[in-house]
Amino acid sequence: MKDFEDRFSELQADMISICMEYIEDRADKVYVYCSSEKGIISANFFYLIDNMYLEPHMVNESMKDGTEAFDITPKRQSMVLRIICEDIQKINTLCKEYERDMPTEMKLIYEVKSGNFKAEYKYDLVYANDDIKTADHIADEWFEEIKNNNL
Repeated sequence: MKDFEDRFSELQADMISICMEYIEDRADKVYVYCSSEKGIISANFFYLIDNMYLEPHMVNESMKDGTEAFDITPKRQSMVLRIICEDIQKINTLCKEYERDMPTEMKLIYEVKSGNFKAEYKYDLVYANDDIKTADHIADEWFEEIKNNNL
């Protein structure tokens, strides 16, 4: 029988996998932002491709002449986000089942060439007690931080 860590890791791997599928495995790094606070689940994702940090709707900017463009339709982006959010929900259920704390925030980074995977977790409320910020604000701030510091 699989234990908590195995199932937790599989769900995170699924998030990375769907993001890789979106980019047809042509990214150098994949970044996934997951949030679950007070019943609100949110996700976001972006990439490092050829030294450019790109949000999903901008990935075709990385294309060189003659390279086939990615399908970046809103429908396709929504599909990826829906799958990530479903995985967050499954993690939530898993945490309840094993009586573990559910992270309020997960930042996942996958380096494609090395296969290196890094995850950061928070368990305190990140935005739920903020009058202005939403999960999208936090995800956008992380994108800017990564982009500005070349992480």
